[in-house]
Amino acid sequence: MSTFYEEIGGEATIRAVVHHFYAGVATDPLLRPMYPEEDLGPAEERFVLFLMQYWGGPTTYSDERGHPRLRMRHAPFAVTPAAAGRWLHHFRAGLDAVDLTPEQDAQFWDYVTHAAQFMVNSPE
Repeated sequence: MSTFYEEIGGEATIRAVVHHFYAGVATDPLLRPMYPEEDLGPAEERFVLFLMQYWGGPTTYSDERGHPRLRMRHAPFAVTPAAAGRWLHHFRAGLDAVDLTPEQDAQFWDYVTHAAQFMVNSPE
């Protein structure tokens, strides 16, 4: 039985989604300050590895960084509902940039929508 990771095209697809996502983040006045590194490359790579592992690909993320602990890792940043909305806007652009079936797109979008809502830790 194949994984969702394999079904959507594996690493190449996830890298394309995340690359388009970070292209938007790089110029977003609300989100960019949440990425303290001058170069977004390391954050992009971490997100690629996380999504690859989440969807059934290699476990490189956990091998290198341990448990994802997403809320803890994002706790230093004020993740507002507006920030979550901007995050989803850029992720939508990433998904729109790849060739997924409607069902695959819906499954991916459902996950990131719930994840974005879960990460909110501050009111507006």
